Amino acid sequence: MSAPRQDSLNYRVLCVDDDPDILFLLRKTFEASGFEVSTCGSGEAALRWIERNGLPHLAMVDIRMPELDGIELCRRIHAFCDLPVILLTAVDEEPMVVNALDTVAEDYILKPFRPAELVARARRVLRRIGDFSFTLAAETPVDDRLAVDFVRQVAKVEGNPVPLTPTETKILHILMRSSPRTVDTGYLLRRVWPMEEVFEDTLRVHVHRVRQKIEPDPARPRYVLTHRGQGYSFKIA
Repeated sequence: MSAPRQDSLNYRVLCVDDDPDILFLLRKTFEASGFEVSTCGSGEAALRWIERNGLPHLAMVDIRMPELDGIELCRRIHAFCDLPVILLTAVDEEPMVVNALDTVAEDYILKPFRPAELVARARRVLRRIGDFSFTLAAETPVDDRLAVDFVRQVAKVEGNPVPLTPTETKILHILMRSSPRTVDTGYLLRRVWPMEEVFEDTLRVHVHRVRQKIEPDPARPRYVLTHRGQGYSFKIA
């Protein structure tokens, strides 16, 4: 077995499929390439796992699962965050996959898949999304003053819980994941509202509300910074 590639180390992948054999192969494939892997046998189990453990860096999700299918699972997760997803799909599901790529997924791979291709696609998505330097846990610390629980949509400000809306949580997730890079306004609009025509003024209102909730002085933001003509960034104090 070859040594794990360094760019895979510490990345957490959540694999969701109702076929135990597929889950075994996914775990074996990703662990051999240096990823940290968790598996769930249903969409409901995946939601419970995320609630307990926080967000992974990447999710591999089967489209066809009973009760809560892969598309609906992704929609529920993407209501409050921008978790990158690669869909596992059968050949006859192309129309569904095309729609999913517009709304909830970064990529897809056909079953049966080739392990090397699967890992290559995962690495490509992670490189495009960028590094998330925070420790991913149920509660993500920023500094001594601020932490964010993305799943429960709560900011902890000086130890006090401050409720966030799903949209505010998603904006924070994108900005925090990209820190310290500036996130382009157009990119934010596409990621937060993938199926809606939303303009910059709407984004500006939501960013203002985020600042009102988390900043010590919203008029002089410490965390969510504006870069005129470009977009926004999240700064760790």
